[in-house]
Amino acid sequence: MAIKIDPERREIAALGGVAEWRGAHVLEVGCGDGRLTLRLAGLGARVTALDAERSLIRQARQALPKAYSKQVRYYVGSASRLRHPSESFDVVVFAWSL
Repeated sequence: MAIKIDPERREIAALGGVAEWRGAHVLEVGCGDGRLTLRLAGLGARVTALDAERSLIRQARQALPKAYSKQVRYYVGSASRLRHPSESFDVVVFAWSL
């Protein structure tokens, strides 16, 4: 049985109401396979997404549509050791990652 996450697209509606995503530089911590990353990119965000699991980052990169290739960057990493200076991002998202 396949798992369907948010078939009613309520997550997108909720996200649209909490921030101005178009053009925002977003850090997504715990991106997993990139499901939310692609939704954020679809809202117009430039997303830097990280996850500690190398296999999930590989999966996310393979699933990245060409249309989002310039606005999404994936890397293996940890929230406790970010490689970005303070105030590099407009928004930070943790979804299902705690």
